[in-house]
Amino acid sequence: MIANLAQGVRAFTSNVFLVDGDRPVVVDTGANFDAVAAARDHVDDLEAVILTHTHRDHVGNLAAVRDAFGVDAWGFDTAIDGVDHAIDDEETVQLGDHDYVALHTPGHKNDHLCFYSEPAGVLFAGDLIFQNGSFGRTDLEEGDRAALIESIDRVRERIDPDLEEMHTGHGPSVTTDPYDHVELSARMARQS
Repeated sequence: MIANLAQGVRAFTSNVFLVDGDRPVVVDTGANFDAVAAARDHVDDLEAVILTHTHRDHVGNLAAVRDAFGVDAWGFDTAIDGVDHAIDDEETVQLGDHDYVALHTPGHKNDHLCFYSEPAGVLFAGDLIFQNGSFGRTDLEEGDRAALIESIDRVRERIDPDLEEMHTGHGPSVTTDPYDHVELSARMARQS
């Protein structure tokens, strides 16, 4: 089961995905709302926090979630405060009941990761790719349009065209033809 703990929150936050199962984890912790209470509505324990990247809207609740559940945070760069363990490019990470491959996808931020499970048919796209051809901002520090395009292309080439779900850092998850949204993002990023 994948649930967006930030659904309906009216504060500035990222989406926060609880992936329940054999290894219950939270993908990103969001900001400006009680993510701990939202998680406790679904599970008693978490085993880890997994970070797509460390922009404030994705990690504002990190300390509270780590403390409440006694878990460590996993992300790309342990030099960043709050990231306890590194996830390397192409490393396999268990989220819930499935193994996901971590893909280092800079362009929006240098430490950005996407997580893809072919058996589950799921992509956690963070702030790289969004619904309807939208894509991550590159006007922030560490933003790089050329790197972003390369990262989108890498994800597009890696995922199965029969992808079932794409969970994004903001906005709704895509469950109808998500591969088409990835392809559209690749085209739109080149045009902007």
